[in-house]
Amino acid sequence: MDEKTMVNDILEKTKAELTTYQNIISETENIGLRQAIQSIRDNCESFQYELFKIAKTKGYYKSSMPATTNEINTVKQEFQQ
Repeated sequence: MDEKTMVNDILEKTKAELTTYQNIISETENIGLRQAIQSIRDNCESFQYELFKIAKTKGYYKSSMPATTNEINTVKQEFQQ
């Protein structure tokens, strides 16, 4: 397996972990446990972002097209209603 494949695989798995952490946090009543999971999630997000920056620099990750001003305004309007 080449480096590009490994990096992209780790990025995908990390994104899935972040979703799992968010689901756990939203369903956790115990404040101590909730804070512990939030801390783990925060560390995972930092790791994911650092790896993303490396992948982007090496050309392993291609970002989607930036949203247009019109698209941004449309989404804002939908959430404000």
